[in-house]
Amino acid sequence: MNRTLGLLTMAACSLTLAACGGGKDDDMPTPAPAAPPARGSLIESPPARTASLTPGAIAAAVSSQPGADLLIDLIIAPKCGIDVHQVRYNTVDPTGAATTASAAMMIPTGSDPVCQGPRPIVLYAHGTAAQRSLNLANITSEDNLEGLLAATVFTTQGYILIAPNYTGYDTSTLAYNPYLNADQESKDMIDALTAARSALPTSFAPTVTDSGKLFVTGYSQGGHVAMATHKALQESGGTITASAPLSGPYAVAAFSDAVFFGQVSRTTPLFLVFTAVGYEKAYGDVYASPTDIFEARYTSGIESLLPSAVPRTQLFAEGKLPRDQLFDSTPPDPSFAPFTPATSPANLASVFAQGFGPDHLVTNAFRLAYLQDAQANPDGGFPNQLDNRPAANPANGLRRAFKRNDLRTWLPTAPVFLCGGNEDPTVLFMNTQLIQAYWSANGATAPLTVLDLDSDITSGDPDAARKAAFAVAKAAIADDGGDAAVIESYHSTLVPPFCLSAAKSFFDSK
Repeated sequence: MNRTLGLLTMAACSLTLAACGGGKDDDMPTPAPAAPPARGSLIESPPARTASLTPGAIAAAVSSQPGADLLIDLIIAPKCGIDVHQVRYNTVDPTGAATTASAAMMIPTGSDPVCQGPRPIVLYAHGTAAQRSLNLANITSEDNLEGLLAATVFTTQGYILIAPNYTGYDTSTLAYNPYLNADQESKDMIDALTAARSALPTSFAPTVTDSGKLFVTGYSQGGHVAMATHKALQESGGTITASAPLSGPYAVAAFSDAVFFGQVSRTTPLFLVFTAVGYEKAYGDVYASPTDIFEARYTSGIESLLPSAVPRTQLFAEGKLPRDQLFDSTPPDPSFAPFTPATSPANLASVFAQGFGPDHLVTNAFRLAYLQDAQANPDGGFPNQLDNRPAANPANGLRRAFKRNDLRTWLPTAPVFLCGGNEDPTVLFMNTQLIQAYWSANGATAPLTVLDLDSDITSGDPDAARKAAFAVAKAAIADDGGDAAVIESYHSTLVPPFCLSAAKSFFDSK
């Protein structure tokens, strides 16, 4: 509104200079616009402390969470308490324009030697969150199991944890989240790290300082963010000790092609709206109108739907998005009938079938155009193993965006640990297999460790105990609710504690 008033005033002045004071003062030069705030600078210094928990309070909070029985045998008794700070900082959006974001900074406290002095930092990237109010600094909130789990695994054992909420969440001034945007989200992560480091040590924990060791990890969406951050730090000359991306869509272009070829993973409609809308805002060439991609009944308000003011379950219940139905059960062309839905791999065929139906999100016309482009300009990793690189010249705007954010483009020089499970129905394990194959084929020399929790235990297997415990937990869920319960919990609650505890063991060795 102020801009409109200014334009009206200028117009009035052009009609009658005398009325606006047309003296010689009007010839004074216009002041230069203020420079944007520096990336990674604190908005509030020092950042506010939002909680201070004893080891006992942390253990009680974990025990009260649903599924806590999966965690008890994995988590060592807390050695440290936790001071939680909310860090608000300056960063940039995908166009490079200034915006803001927030992060949780969790600092170990207590008399144990591992809770004091120079401590390593874990930079943690969270998984997909539909609700804009997400704030990982609300550590005891019942909808913040991920933040509590990361704090329990790392901070209670002496690690400083920095966990960005990402732009678009909490107090961020950006109206959307640049979902799976490797360049922007890695900048956001690095800016959060810069801001948090500038706040150390705090007046509450004056002996706790940055040791200089930096570990980067994250789960699901955060697995992609963590790997992109490792890449960005390496390319900018930053120091990184090791990383542990977990269950992430690293080969996102191949993964997307697999989805359009009928391997529709769970809750893909939510992910596709996040990516397509975010990529259109970032690049401007994904679609001319939301109806180019989405069925008309979903397009009203879809560009401002996510992150949402309400939980994803409410979005599904209100018909704003289908939970799983991405495509029409009628193939867009008879030649695609074998992939409507896909039936291989067989263990996930029932999951893929749920991605088709009358309430589908994506138009058949868009699916057809996407598939025709995928056939004309195939990805090097799916459906056939070629050079295992994203398609050289995709013509479809969405495929071009996925190519820009696919991580089969670099070779790590610091150690990497990858973890997941080959029966994951949400982020297909092909992502881990493809990035591993890409690094191997292109001569990566950094140590790489891969843990497939669902793989067979072999003789002398260093992960035998963890795999066995995972199998027991999985069987317990199946006994209670059958295969459907395993599918429901696999990606969101079953795998994370096992992979995070494995990542912590990996970091301990560095």
